[in-house]
Amino acid sequence: MHLKTMLWLWGTLALLLASCEKQTITQVDAPLQVAEALGGGSAEGYARAVEVRPFQFPLDHGPHPEFRNEWWYFTGNLSTASGRRFGYQFTLFRTALAPLDPRPNQTAWEQNQVFMGHFALTDVASGKFHFAERFSRDALGLSGAQAQPFQVWLEDWSVSGDGSRRELPMRLVAEEGPVRMELDLIAEKPMVLQGNQGLSQKGGEAGNASYYYSYTRLKASGSVTVEGETLPVNGSSWMDREWSTSALESGQAGWDWFALQLSDGSELMYYQLRLEDGRPDRTSAGVRVFPEGGTTKLSWEDVELTPLGFWESPHTGARYPSGWRLQSRDGSVDLQIQPVLKDQELRVTVHYWEGAVDIQGTASGKPVSGQGYVELTGYTPASLLGKR
Repeated sequence: MHLKTMLWLWGTLALLLASCEKQTITQVDAPLQVAEALGGGSAEGYARAVEVRPFQFPLDHGPHPEFRNEWWYFTGNLSTASGRRFGYQFTLFRTALAPLDPRPNQTAWEQNQVFMGHFALTDVASGKFHFAERFSRDALGLSGAQAQPFQVWLEDWSVSGDGSRRELPMRLVAEEGPVRMELDLIAEKPMVLQGNQGLSQKGGEAGNASYYYSYTRLKASGSVTVEGETLPVNGSSWMDREWSTSALESGQAGWDWFALQLSDGSELMYYQLRLEDGRPDRTSAGVRVFPEGGTTKLSWEDVELTPLGFWESPHTGARYPSGWRLQSRDGSVDLQIQPVLKDQELRVTVHYWEGAVDIQGTASGKPVSGQGYVELTGYTPASLLGKR
């Protein structure tokens, strides 16, 4: 659903203004809490998502600097011809340090936009989870975004179109340490406008919303390099595209986000916003995408999400759900979801869990299997539970 882990930058962005060099982070030991990071900051001077708007392509694939935040978010499951399995997450975020200034920049250094990137690879066979975070300012070509031709980049991490007016096919390129990924993505199904014609409400207050669309099934092909070995891979990806200004409302602690691709050709996205007492917020929502491309909306009343177990991180002490049963209350969907690895925790500016999952169950009365991705934010170390 990707409010995504976005406004967390407040504690680190000022530091970036002092240096134009690339910042790469492989672990943060004293992270921001998601509720703190997403709960503050004035929206004055920024545009807000307050009403349905017409989407304009290819322009909307590019940046929206009048809003405080936006992101280009990719996840997927890949495999080699021999069946070796990988999951990946690749995300480029843009954050404004201040509202858009109509005056021209005085120097090439004078920019108020900062980009952040996350790149993670789950190597199922080895049981290893690789992750990294980068920051760079939108100055001197270090990072940036443009609609025509489509490209978003942070140093040598990038997602780009083919140079035409179209955004697809896209090419993803990311490398950090012993891990490199190059993927070409082609849409197998039409774009889905999330929420109300692309306006996705995240809270009760007007303007606490985002503009949000997804490609729920992208054919992926390319290569993954792990510790010196380059492997051809194929698979399926998911793209979420979102921009907004607003933050989490008071009393919201985080979210559980599911992007599921099923063997019958359907997909399901559901995000459950969690209140501080653990109950789902009434603005939790999602969509079911049928094999032929039609959709039906899901509200918080339509979905029952039940943890099947828990995993306590040995790195941070955070206690996450690990395994879920996701049921629609009308009985049309009943899925059991299991992570391919327990430990897919990114210990970056905000600690969160995001990883590849396997799926078994029924949809429309028929057995299905599948793969997908789950994101969990705002979970507290077990030592702090009950001390709020």
